Amino acid sequence: MTNKLILIDGNSIAYRAFFALPLLNNDKGVYTNAVYGFTTMLLRILEEEQPTHLLVAFDAGKTTFRHKTYKEYKGGREKTPSELSEQFHVLRELLDAFNIKHYQLENYEADDIIGTIANQANEKDWQVKVISGDKDLLQLVSDKVDVRLTKKGISEVMTYTPETLKEDMEVTPDQIIDLKALMGDKSDNIPGVPGVGQKTAAKLINQFETVENLYEHLDEVSGKKLKEKLEANKDEAFMSKELVTINQQSPIEIAAEDTVYQGYADHKVKGIFLDLGFQSLLNRIDGDAEEEGQVESLEDITYENVSEIKEDVFTGHDAFEIEILDEKYHTEKMIGASIVNHKGKYFIPISVLEKSKVFKQWAEDESQKKYVFDAKKITVLLNRLSISIKGIAFDILLGSYLINPSENNHDIPAISHRFGEKSVRFDEEVYGKGAKKGLPEENMQWEEHIVRKTNMIYQLNEQMEQALKENKQLELLIDLELPLALVLGEMEATGVKVDKQRLIDMGKELKASLATLEKEIYELAGEQFNINSPKQLGPILFEKLELPVIKKTKTGYSTAADVLEQLQGKHGIIDKLLLYRQLKKIDSTYIAGLLKVIHEDTNKIHTRFNQALTQTGRLSSIDPNLQNIPIRIEEGRKIRQAFIPSTEGWKLIAADYSQIELRVLAHIAKDEKLQAAFKQDKDIHTQTAMDVFHVTEEEVTSNMRRQAKAVNFGIVYGISDYGLSQSLGITRKEAKSFIKRYLESYPGVKEYMDEIVQEAKQHGYVTTIMNRRRYLPDITSRNFNQRSFAERTAMNTPIQGSAADIIKLAMIELDQQLKKDNYQAKLLLQVHDELILEVPEDELEAITKLVVEVMEDAIELSVPLKVDVEQGDTWYDAK
Repeated sequence: MTNKLILIDGNSIAYRAFFALPLLNNDKGVYTNAVYGFTTMLLRILEEEQPTHLLVAFDAGKTTFRHKTYKEYKGGREKTPSELSEQFHVLRELLDAFNIKHYQLENYEADDIIGTIANQANEKDWQVKVISGDKDLLQLVSDKVDVRLTKKGISEVMTYTPETLKEDMEVTPDQIIDLKALMGDKSDNIPGVPGVGQKTAAKLINQFETVENLYEHLDEVSGKKLKEKLEANKDEAFMSKELVTINQQSPIEIAAEDTVYQGYADHKVKGIFLDLGFQSLLNRIDGDAEEEGQVESLEDITYENVSEIKEDVFTGHDAFEIEILDEKYHTEKMIGASIVNHKGKYFIPISVLEKSKVFKQWAEDESQKKYVFDAKKITVLLNRLSISIKGIAFDILLGSYLINPSENNHDIPAISHRFGEKSVRFDEEVYGKGAKKGLPEENMQWEEHIVRKTNMIYQLNEQMEQALKENKQLELLIDLELPLALVLGEMEATGVKVDKQRLIDMGKELKASLATLEKEIYELAGEQFNINSPKQLGPILFEKLELPVIKKTKTGYSTAADVLEQLQGKHGIIDKLLLYRQLKKIDSTYIAGLLKVIHEDTNKIHTRFNQALTQTGRLSSIDPNLQNIPIRIEEGRKIRQAFIPSTEGWKLIAADYSQIELRVLAHIAKDEKLQAAFKQDKDIHTQTAMDVFHVTEEEVTSNMRRQAKAVNFGIVYGISDYGLSQSLGITRKEAKSFIKRYLESYPGVKEYMDEIVQEAKQHGYVTTIMNRRRYLPDITSRNFNQRSFAERTAMNTPIQGSAADIIKLAMIELDQQLKKDNYQAKLLLQVHDELILEVPEDELEAITKLVVEVMEDAIELSVPLKVDVEQGDTWYDAK
């Protein structure tokens, strides 16, 4: 079998993917759009080509041997956006997960590495395919080497063979360097001969074959002006040829044989996909690779299968676990439970557990200390048995999360392995995974598995407690995360009432709006077609209506959202199409999606709050994600009309922190101007516009305030000139100037940014006000991109993480006050910086006052916290 080698120009493809896709980032704040685009292309290559050898080549730095010839080589290029440069280390980690070789060489470019490897493979009669966006690589085309160039992003690719190259560019592969020597290359700042374009250059090369021969026969060139240009720029032409010539004998330390590709391990790629938030790509993983780290054999464990729970089973210091096969613990069947203490190890069937008065008494006894994994899950599961658990003293899930929030897996086997304890199997080994997941029929290994997991809880809690003490984080667990877990558990169990009929009616209203939009789109198009089909929509837009083509794909014209957004204002059909798509998504994702998760018995939605997911400490929600309901358009906001109090006559209260992250920044940065603005209760965006533009309050325009607002919120996330330019639609130069003026206006913020980065370099981590840690191993990396991302994270985490801690403190205190004073009001939801409660009419005044007091007094800062409270019959009315 002939070896097939794929050579990918890493920088070129990542660059094109970055600018082809909108800015994306995962829940950890890592930008991912370039990596996502690269990955989709990579998966397609692996599926279609099935290479035997594969290499991704990267540029090593800004300076190459070509700069000795011409100092201005690649000069004039805008600095690579930090949002892109930060993604290169992520891309290399992804390639490692795929077991794909990647290489760079100091003083050389990716082109030179590719050229050298391609040359070696060519001599071995291998089949070679080069993938890039750089036309310089066309000089490598031969009978055995195809070059695929991406066009307009990365979805459309043009494959060049000697035949197609001649047809498209009118020259042979050998003549590409001569062609570019004459026409130059603006992107690389290669001068060529001014005034000579591709057509003229191709004509000259076809006539004279090489630059050298052209200048030897210059007198034969027709056209006086052209001859004068060639004569005046002879040195530039020869220098340009030298610059564009790929070095196919580069001193690389790898050979073609070293690029062998033998496939990837499913679990490694799955892990990085989950980490990056590439959920949509998970189904493209092979799924047939074995998990690593499996335990072949375990030491025997002795346990008792309990048929009746007796009081002497408990010791007052007991590890306790309930097992379910899925994470959906509001509906998922409980399969078994276990107790482990110094007396012994016990497996408890659920049928025994739910009937036992002794167990209920123990569970609800505050003095009986319990060690668990996932206190919130335990709270919800026992609530289903009408048991209100108390006395939870430690949670190893939350402990593991606080010790290192960057870990991807906080289940019991993973935690135990990190602590050197390997006497428990991973769940997949016992229950299987995917469609095959379930209880093993042949033996009762799963009972033992539950006991082993509970035994790990018992063994690990002391070690983890000690680790938290050393980090000065035990209080964070005991005083914040653990009490919060119980509050969240009750919130999940309570759920939020949904007016199912209102959702159904909204669906009908949306369908009516969509039908009207369809007619309007058909009228503007002059014919009927399938609006949801890009194959049919493309020709309507770009052929019939003659709109400018922005991007093409393999199958035709691209009609993606970013393409339509670029066409806004060019035809009335575009706004209609964008609105149509928004309404379609609201109907299918949110209306239909919410209807699916309404509990049959309670008519409530019981979302699950993720407490151990984000590295900043923020909560998120799933099944469904109520934090993602679209509220930028009225049709999206209206979905909140379906969320109602569970009791007729009650109201919903929405209490929202006002600009909490900016207030935290003012506190942490100790910036006098910023603090004064909040203390005087000024509009912070207007004040920022006044400070940055040096104008009076009356002179602040709406556009000035909009720009100030973008910087105010962007600065919290370490915004770059590129990011600001994209959000405001201004040039990078203007954005850079704006950020500079902002930091000059608020010197305390600039000082904070510098100091927090130095602190991170000194300690290897940053902390929030409450001592939540985020480790930054790349903060001292020699790699500029990795270090830059770590620096941005260092600036952001103390702000975002402290804001998250503050609302958690408020939730705990509010829950305690509601119970202490026997209020009927209940806390239902937390959405970003907002708390939602349901309240009886006669408690409205007292609860409104209480909520404001608790939230504003949750923590003492150098600036006041401010809370806005609204009430209404629905969540929509309360906003």
